[in-house]
Amino acid sequence: MSESAPSAQQGNAQYVIAIDQGTTSTRAIVFDHSGSIVSTGQLEHEQIFPHAGWVEHNAKEIWDNTREVVGQALSKANLTRHDIAAVGITNQRETAVVWDKTTGEPVYNAIVWQDTRTQPIVDELAAEGGVERFKQKVGLPLATYFSGTKIKWILDNVEGARAKAEAGDLLFGNTDSWVLWNLTGGTDGGVHATDVTNASRTMFMDLESLSWDQEILDAFGVPASMMPEIRSSSEVYGTVHGSQLLRETPVAGILGDQQAATFGQAAFETGEAKSTYGTGSFLIFNTGEEIVHSKNGLLTTVGYKLGDAKPHYALEGSIAVTGSLIQWLRDNLGMIQSAPEVETLAKTVQDNGGVYIVPAFSGLFAPYWRADARGAIVGLTRYVNKGHIARAALEATAFQTREVLDAVNADSGVPLAELKVDGGMVANDALMQFQADILGVDVVRPKVIETTALGAAYAAGLAVGFWKDLGECSANWGEDKRWSPSMDEGERDRQMRLWKKAVTKSMDWVDADVK
Repeated sequence: MSESAPSAQQGNAQYVIAIDQGTTSTRAIVFDHSGSIVSTGQLEHEQIFPHAGWVEHNAKEIWDNTREVVGQALSKANLTRHDIAAVGITNQRETAVVWDKTTGEPVYNAIVWQDTRTQPIVDELAAEGGVERFKQKVGLPLATYFSGTKIKWILDNVEGARAKAEAGDLLFGNTDSWVLWNLTGGTDGGVHATDVTNASRTMFMDLESLSWDQEILDAFGVPASMMPEIRSSSEVYGTVHGSQLLRETPVAGILGDQQAATFGQAAFETGEAKSTYGTGSFLIFNTGEEIVHSKNGLLTTVGYKLGDAKPHYALEGSIAVTGSLIQWLRDNLGMIQSAPEVETLAKTVQDNGGVYIVPAFSGLFAPYWRADARGAIVGLTRYVNKGHIARAALEATAFQTREVLDAVNADSGVPLAELKVDGGMVANDALMQFQADILGVDVVRPKVIETTALGAAYAAGLAVGFWKDLGECSANWGEDKRWSPSMDEGERDRQMRLWKKAVTKSMDWVDADVK
């Protein structure tokens, strides 16, 4: 995939390691040639909430955790760098880090994709041309979700940041670039690059040319010198530097987490789709080499690009809050002690008792894109107990996924026959059965549900010849479990009607004086 790629596996290396830098934790997972997990290291990092709607991470903590989880994964399997053919990176997209290239220090905490503080910047930019001002070029509406407004906020609000940026001293990256730069040397020659999938989430990359758009950078007031070089998703970017455990191992794959999960699901072909259930949920539909502009509230994004080959594009439905709603029940309300308990609690009741939860904690993402929405629990009566609340929390994930899938079907004109699923929540049988019921199509879980990390491993392994082609990766995919719909159509329609009614109750909440 790259001229500088080693001709085959490093020596007799039998494994690939993926670094999965996620929203709540960082993991390192070692995979063998069959795509099976050999070992895992994982550490959570602090979720920082300075004000309502603000979400931050400590980028230095993330980098420290990255090094530690790599050590955990290697030691658990009794492996050394000589056993590893390549390193892949996957990451929480849109989470922006700005750092000083001379000191290696972030100038501010990473601003997380869920953060809504930049709404005034969105409004200011949308005053000319509306929220779809740049959508034809970049595939995205103006929204707090994407990296671009976060960079502008840091430059506008951190003392001295703009002057440093204009002097060429600051670098920006989503967390893939931050990890890559540090892995490959940091202040000592670190590689400042990103891949096309992450670049397509900034609001700054032209989907056709796969390059930064100077006109849009100027509109945001972001110097081009801050931006990482845009590379493919599968090539050797550099090697791990210095005294690190993986020193001299090629870093050879980068995919944003949702694109990585699609890749790990072997959804390589036009018309294939997957839904990942994590902190948020994300449905990606592969449109092949064609750029499809959504008329139904979806994003147009890059799916993957292998070396010099043409890019594959995708339609994406992004849902801000799914797994994090269960975390909210645990951490904020104390209704459960651990996330898996929500299924046990939900099974204490036959149905949702007429309760619907719309978890618009960060506004509504696809297909509505309503920044003025906030979370709502509707349909409460004295009959309702915590079992109904737990069930409604799970069902909210399925309802939101159905709305996104309806939009995909409308845009593509080809109804999806089945949905491949992955992510932490797919271990929940009650949720997956309700998902099949409310979709009216089969829901299929693969044997390896860590598809995000697996996708990054595939991208890296392909670049160094560890896997010879996509066919070899596809052959690794295996079905673990399938849920088929059992709800009758009338009940499905009734549930969706009530859900849509509940969604309308969450809108128009934010006024100028709402904190």
